[in-house]
Amino acid sequence: MAEMGSKGVTAGKIASNVQKKLTRAQEKVLQKLGKADETKDEQFEQCVQNFNKQLTEGTRLQKDLRTYLASVKAMHEASKKLNECLQEVYEPDWPGRDEANKIAENNDLLWLDYHQKLVDQALLTMDTYLGQFPDIKSRIAKRGRKLVDYDSARHHYESLQTAKKKDEAKIAKAEEELIKAQKVFEEMNVDLQEELPSLWNSRVGFYVNTFQSIAGLEENFHKEMSKLNQNLNDVLVSLEKQHGSNTFTVKAQPSDNAPAKGNKSPSPPPDGSPAATPEIRVNHEPEPSAAAGAALPKSPSQLRKGPPVPPPPKHTPSKEVKQEQILSLFDDTFVPEISVTTPSQPAEASEVAGGTPPAAGAQEPGETAASEAASSSLPAVVVETFSATVNGTVEGGGGAGRLDLPPGFMFKVQAQHDYVATDTDELQLKAGDVVLVIPFQNPEEQDEGWLMGVKESDWNQHKELEKCRGVFPENFTERVQ
Repeated sequence: MAEMGSKGVTAGKIASNVQKKLTRAQEKVLQKLGKADETKDEQFEQCVQNFNKQLTEGTRLQKDLRTYLASVKAMHEASKKLNECLQEVYEPDWPGRDEANKIAENNDLLWLDYHQKLVDQALLTMDTYLGQFPDIKSRIAKRGRKLVDYDSARHHYESLQTAKKKDEAKIAKAEEELIKAQKVFEEMNVDLQEELPSLWNSRVGFYVNTFQSIAGLEENFHKEMSKLNQNLNDVLVSLEKQHGSNTFTVKAQPSDNAPAKGNKSPSPPPDGSPAATPEIRVNHEPEPSAAAGAALPKSPSQLRKGPPVPPPPKHTPSKEVKQEQILSLFDDTFVPEISVTTPSQPAEASEVAGGTPPAAGAQEPGETAASEAASSSLPAVVVETFSATVNGTVEGGGGAGRLDLPPGFMFKVQAQHDYVATDTDELQLKAGDVVLVIPFQNPEEQDEGWLMGVKESDWNQHKELEKCRGVFPENFTERVQ
C-alpha cells in the first residue's frame, strides 16, 4: 500500500509539472500575441545583461589562462631538453661541468615551481570565481518561470472576477493561487536583485587580484631565471678561457679601404663583389700594383642603397701564362701584349707588339695554325682576346647594329645569385638569368659596381628598352659573352 501511495504521489507530481508547463506555454503565447500583459522589471533585465557579459568575460579569461599554462609547460619541456643537450655535449674533463649540471637542475625546479604557483594562485581562483555562475544562472531561469506563473495566476483571477456568472469558490481558489505564486516569485526576485549587482561589482577586484598574481609570479620567475642564466654564462666564460685557442669566433670583416694582398689570385671583397683581376701581360712585365697592393673595389651596396651583401660568388683564379708557350707559339717573332680587364669593362682589342693585325679574312695559313695552337695551349681568356684581335672585331660594341639585340649592346652576363630589387629602376634577378648589358644613357649616373641591362627573356618578349631595362649589381653576375 505504501508503494502504491508513493507511486501515486510521484504520478501526481509529474502531472502537476506537466500542467504547469502547459499553462506557462499558453501564457507566453498570449503575451506574444498581445492578448495578455507581461510583468516587466527593466532594472532586473539590466542586471541579467551584466551577468551574461560577466560570465562571457570570465569564461574567456579562464580559457586564455589555461592556454598560458599550457605554453608555460611546453616552454618548460623545451628548456629541459635544451639543458639535457648541454649536459650531453659537456665533456667530463671540462671545467664547470658540475656547476652546469646544478644549474640545469635548478632551472627545471624553477619552471615546475612557476607552473604550480600559477595553477594555485590564478587558475584555481579563476575556477572558484566561475563556479558561482551556474547556480545563479539556473535561479535566473527559475525566476523567469515563476514570473510566468504569477502572470498566469493573475490573469486567471482577473478573468473570473470579470465573468458574468461569478463562482465565488473558484474566485477564492484563484486568489489563493495568485497570492502563493506572487510570494514565490517575489522571494526569488528579491534575492537576485541583491546578488546580481554585488556579483557585477566583484569583477573588478577579481581581475585585479588575478593579473597581479600572474604579473608578480612572472616577475619573480624571470629574476630567478636571470640569476641562473648569469651563473651559466660565468661557467661558459671559464670554459672559454681554458680552451680559448679552440673557440669558434666570428671574425670581423676587413674594411673596404684595406689594401689587397699582392698575390696572383686576390680574394673577393668582403661584400661579395668579385675583385678586379690584375692585368696579365704576355711579356711578364712587373705590375706596379702587384708590389704596392691595389685597393679593393668598394661594394655596390656602399655606393648605392639597395643591394644587400651577396654571398661570395665563384671566383675564377687568375690564369698564369707560361712564357715558353707564348714564344713557341709565335716562333719568337710575334708577341702580342694582352690585357684582361675587369668584368665591368667591355673587352677591348689587345695591342699587338711589332705591327698592325691583319684584316679579317686576310690572314695567312700560318696564322690560322697559330690560333688553333693557341686555343689548345693558352688559357681561355688569352685565346678569346687574341681571337678577337686577329679577326679584327672587338667584343662589346659589335652587337650594337644587330637587330636581335638591344641598341648599344656590349656583352652578356649571367646571374650567379638571386637578387631582390629594392627600387623601381633595378632588375630582379634569379640565378641563371642572362642579362644583356647596355650603356647608361647618362654615364654620370653610373655608380661603381653597377651595370645597366635588360634580361634576355624580357628583351625577346617585349623588345622595349624603356619597359625592361634596369640596373643591377655587377658582383651578382658573371660575364658569359
